[in-house]
Amino acid sequence: MRAIVVTDQAAGNAGMRLKERPEPQSAINDVVVQVYASGFVGTELSWPSTWTDRLDRGRTPSIPGHELAGVVTALGYGTTGLSVGQRVFGLADWYRDGTLAEYVAIEARNLAPLPGDVDFTVGASLPISGLTAWQGLFVHGRLHAGQSVLAHGAAGAVGSMVTQLAREAGAYVIGTGRAADRQTALDFGANEFVDLDNDALEDVGGIDLVFDVIGGDIGKRSARLTRAGGTLVSIVGPNETRPADGRAVDFVVESDRAQLSEIVQRVWDGRLRTNIGTVAPLDDAVAAFKPTARRPGKTIIRVRP
Repeated sequence: MRAIVVTDQAAGNAGMRLKERPEPQSAINDVVVQVYASGFVGTELSWPSTWTDRLDRGRTPSIPGHELAGVVTALGYGTTGLSVGQRVFGLADWYRDGTLAEYVAIEARNLAPLPGDVDFTVGASLPISGLTAWQGLFVHGRLHAGQSVLAHGAAGAVGSMVTQLAREAGAYVIGTGRAADRQTALDFGANEFVDLDNDALEDVGGIDLVFDVIGGDIGKRSARLTRAGGTLVSIVGPNETRPADGRAVDFVVESDRAQLSEIVQRVWDGRLRTNIGTVAPLDDAVAAFKPTARRPGKTIIRVRP
């Protein structure tokens, strides 16, 4: 099969190559999925799990990419809940070969059914962004109606999901980003927008839930905006500054079939929109991931036409 392969950590995205690799086999509780579309996070090549296994042993050449949508082609021993020919989407394990390939072996529990009228490209854009937003807001942030949410990077793949899900839950959402992101953030449902380059972040006042995707100085300043009893949720590691009288949670997203199903149901019935930027075929994937000008939205690789 054809796959994007990396072998040199120091080379970064420039070390990506399209090569032939053996087709994966399904182990116990695995399925093999023919990948139709795959998502990729730009920081993956800095993750230790891309290069080593859980015992810190090298595992290159490795195939990056962890989001997928496709069709089940084989079932491993003991696998239940899925069937050959079923349309699925989900989030692959960090320490296994990923989804920038024509086929992937993945634990069945990491997949959810993809409705027939949801495009594979849309399905592949949902797992990391959707689950991150869902878990940050509802699992770790304990959001409920009437609260305020500060959504950093509100025009991005994760931030736009945070904005929409928080608004649906009855929260008041203040989005942040660069000046050029204002209209996009508002279009995704932010009640207000703060230009981080030109506006005073501190003017937003006390916030019930801060969702930080930036870190650094913005994260420190955001901690001071979290009101008593509020929560600072971070996906960029522990914040050096914690809320004076609130909670601070940093987390790594996990696959969850029930949550995936909740997310795709909202896409299906029109309550949730994806934020897809570039869509490229597998033949052009290496070029699509090379750092050039800032690209809005999420990059998706269409593995199968």
